[in-house]
Amino acid sequence: MHNFKKTLKTFLVLMICIALLVGLDLALYPCTFMRNDVHTVVTQQFDDIILGTSHGMTDIDPDTMEEVTGRSGHNMCVGGEYGIDAYYLTKLIKEKQNPKRIIYEVDPGYFVTEKEEGNNYLLFYHEFPFSKAKLEYFWNSIAKCNFRTILFPWYEYSLSYEVPKVKDTFTQKVTGDYDVSHLKSDTQEYHESGFIERYPVDVTKLKKSEPKLYEEGKVNQQNMEYLQKLIELCKANDIEFVAVSTPIPIDTLRDYSDNYNAAWKYFGQFFEEQGVEYVNFNTQYFKAFTHELKAYTDYDGHMNGDAARAYSKVLAQVLESK
Repeated sequence: MHNFKKTLKTFLVLMICIALLVGLDLALYPCTFMRNDVHTVVTQQFDDIILGTSHGMTDIDPDTMEEVTGRSGHNMCVGGEYGIDAYYLTKLIKEKQNPKRIIYEVDPGYFVTEKEEGNNYLLFYHEFPFSKAKLEYFWNSIAKCNFRTILFPWYEYSLSYEVPKVKDTFTQKVTGDYDVSHLKSDTQEYHESGFIERYPVDVTKLKKSEPKLYEEGKVNQQNMEYLQKLIELCKANDIEFVAVSTPIPIDTLRDYSDNYNAAWKYFGQFFEEQGVEYVNFNTQYFKAFTHELKAYTDYDGHMNGDAARAYSKVLAQVLESK
């Protein structure tokens, strides 16, 4: 009897701790645009899924592409999205729907760097519904993080910013509120298609900053391994895979020409060996869209909304021609 009471007390304490952690998560972990993205792709069917980094996020508008191709699409790109994230996002999507094509935006700098610990580790995983993909994702990625990332996911966010929003955050989650107006700021707005439109800036006031650069001989093998696994996953499930590198301002291409030329050569050869299409708007499709800074919001290559829509139309036309 004594052992039973002790076990029961331990169980109750454990349940209270779990309830407390869940409650804090509901109140303090912010409602990110990735929450909307994951909810959308697991509840709706799309022809095209766009994966990749912040360049894809701000440069590719699925709604504009649909006007040309007639294919529905959703943009799942975001800064900090590495190959491992794209792979498990695709596995999750495949569990819930049957996309016809994956459009993967390639930023060479992401293949010579490692994924840093922090809120980007949870940005995708945290929003996954319970699934086989989530369990595999946890084992191969999240389990290797600092234990606080697992138990206290909100600790990566500023409490001074999140605490005043507790009521709104909690309400949005418990009511299933995915209104995109919550994700609008002074500089950009999130669209239901996953596309994030950046507002135009005064380019005469922009300052140059060094982007993540590809360096020959320094490719991170895990990043390439997951890119290859993503391609194989698509082939195994009869999903078309297309790789795309979005345009970069001409000033940046000139400043780092050696790095970019080496990157284009490396990825061109890699995708050719994989037998998949690689559409590079900095090499063979250089003239298809402007590289003048006026179309961008920084020297790194993130477009303003009008330019992104114009580019998305060109991208759609190129893909249709193939």
